[in-house]
Amino acid sequence: MIVDSPQAFLAAWSPERFPATAPATARAAFLVAPTGFSLASESASDNRYMAMDGGVDAARALGEHAVLAAALRESLPTIVFPGDPATPDAVFPNNVFATAPERLIVGAMRHAVRRREAARDDVRAFFARLLGYAVVDLSTQPLVAELTGSLVIDRARGIGFCGLSERCDRAGAEAMHAAFGLKLTFCFALAQGEYHTNVVLALLASRAAIIAPDGFADAAAADAIAQVYAPRVLRIDAAQKAAFAGNAIALDPDRVWMSARAAAALAPAQRAALGSWGFELRDVALDEIEKAGGSLRCCVGEIF
Repeated sequence: MIVDSPQAFLAAWSPERFPATAPATARAAFLVAPTGFSLASESASDNRYMAMDGGVDAARALGEHAVLAAALRESLPTIVFPGDPATPDAVFPNNVFATAPERLIVGAMRHAVRRREAARDDVRAFFARLLGYAVVDLSTQPLVAELTGSLVIDRARGIGFCGLSERCDRAGAEAMHAAFGLKLTFCFALAQGEYHTNVVLALLASRAAIIAPDGFADAAAADAIAQVYAPRVLRIDAAQKAAFAGNAIALDPDRVWMSARAAAALAPAQRAALGSWGFELRDVALDEIEKAGGSLRCCVGEIF
């Protein structure tokens, strides 16, 4: 079922209809190293979070990324694929490759620089030949679907929250609903200037939410999502959103991962709330990588 309004979503939702029975967190993760790290001007046309007014330090980005990979192994097995200077946005693989149980899903990217990522053979071969996953390839279809950048998923319940923007159209939402095998998808428009849902919304192990209300075109959409996860809802303001506090992920039931910049933006009461919900806050410095317009969650591909 796909719904397009807060009213329809709340009418469809109930804990009895959508019990949390599937695994809420991934069993492994994959990253792509920022080899030859640079900023893709094509991507900057619709990503206002990119820092195009200054240079980047490729060596520093590689160092940050190596520390990230080592840290995430506290939560789950984490592998790193090599990067390629020809695909500078590949450091954010979750937009191009994602998984559901026994399926690799390949996204349909808006920009040509990212479509080159979707064509790489090594990631496809790892999942298809080594893990025996079926490949669901959306990249050849006439739509835009930037996977878990545009679609934030409650994995335990099979519910998707899809923000429509230049990076995901309605046809893309429908294709992802089918590819991920979701039971319910709520489609809503992102606010003007927002490019990905995972900057304004994070679902933590299917039991809590971080929401930036001003990232939604209709505040009622944010409120409807908050109703489902209340009282475990962390509302963040525009400054915290800009610091990527919404670009967080729980890779096991007990930890929330975000960048050091994002964590520093949280108020003491917000940190305390996460702790009271059973989450240890873990952060990694990603200042150089964040110049490319994404943060920690964007760096992480999940393996279910």
